[in-house]
Amino acid sequence: MATEIVDIEGHIVDSLILAKVLDAVVAAGGDYRVLDLDLGRSSRDPSRAAVEVTHTDPDRLRALVAELAVHGANRRHTADATLAPAPADGVAPSGFHATTNLPTQVLVGGRWLEVANPEMDCVLVVADVDGAAAARTAPLHRLRAGDRVVVGEAGVRTTAPPRPPGPHPFAFMTSAVSSEKPQANLAARVAAELVTARADGRRVAVVAGPAVVHTGGAPHLAALVARGLVDVVFAGNGFATHDLEAQVLGTSLGVALGPPGAGGGLGLAAGTAGGPGHSNHLRVINEVRRLGSIAAAVATGYVTGGVMAACVRAGVPFVLAGSVRDDGPLPDVITDVVAAADAMRAHLEGVGVVLMLASTLHAIATGNLLPAGVATYCVDINPAVATKLADRGSHQALGIVTDVGLFLERLARTVEDQAMPA
Repeated sequence: MATEIVDIEGHIVDSLILAKVLDAVVAAGGDYRVLDLDLGRSSRDPSRAAVEVTHTDPDRLRALVAELAVHGANRRHTADATLAPAPADGVAPSGFHATTNLPTQVLVGGRWLEVANPEMDCVLVVADVDGAAAARTAPLHRLRAGDRVVVGEAGVRTTAPPRPPGPHPFAFMTSAVSSEKPQANLAARVAAELVTARADGRRVAVVAGPAVVHTGGAPHLAALVARGLVDVVFAGNGFATHDLEAQVLGTSLGVALGPPGAGGGLGLAAGTAGGPGHSNHLRVINEVRRLGSIAAAVATGYVTGGVMAACVRAGVPFVLAGSVRDDGPLPDVITDVVAAADAMRAHLEGVGVVLMLASTLHAIATGNLLPAGVATYCVDINPAVATKLADRGSHQALGIVTDVGLFLERLARTVEDQAMPA
């Protein structure tokens, strides 16, 4: 039997991390023995556990121990990390260490180096910075030939996800994602998180999908932007296009959002489509392209309201990432998806709260870039979105299953009711 001892430290009991580690061992065909378990005296105190993991296949054991690192379990006996040069730009050496989104350290020259920017599915690069060794993550496309890359699992350790401070109202959400949750309480909790983030200097990112506009949530999101509670917006061509369409023509995907007569005299009742409405978004895209940018469309008065206009007026940056299905697209859309991901990375420094609103692809893309310690709330009518986030490694994402328009209305109202810091 091949054997390894792994150590886990943190809030490993109330966060079910210890249970996940043991389940992973059994699922991989291995066996375990808990050698030591030191429980914290209170819910705020960390706990520690030492687990002996065995497997009949040494190769399977090595893969299993690497998998356990996702939960912050580290092999006890380790040596300095092995470094190998990247053989070419954008290419890592064989056997490179693949990262998690947990806080990570690398052992170099007998000293543990804190990895500056934890991000999943990247490689670890060690470089000299001001005469001292420093470690960072890097996506494959950012590697340059000769970069010193960590190879294998030795000399790398992760830390279990931190427990959210204070009483944790989402503790009951460790059950399967469900719509049977107290929506008012959840909205109040998110509102408090936004207000607190503004007070203590944490930045807030919003990821928005077109359903925010279709469900009537855009005015409420725009109000949050205007109140200074949003620091950056990530979205795609669809969200921005329909937000602009709603302001210019009163429709979203050709469906009227307002009373008869709204939207440039279309004369459509809310929730109905008619005439050439299906082409409305194309006409708006064309006009914005003629003007040159969304900011120019706001400056000229072509667009007078909505989320994008609120961002322009408040100086809130936005990153619009393109896809193969985009119409137009709008001139602000970054059509190179690798460049778009890099643009998103550039805006994540200092982000402590992320609100994901009815967007599967952009939510998962953002989740892939986030450290595990970022408070992440995923609001979607489809519970599978929150499940997919967790399955792809964003275990900190908390699912709120509800209509995003109604949630944003409740959230904006709750923010209004709370005392705002000066």
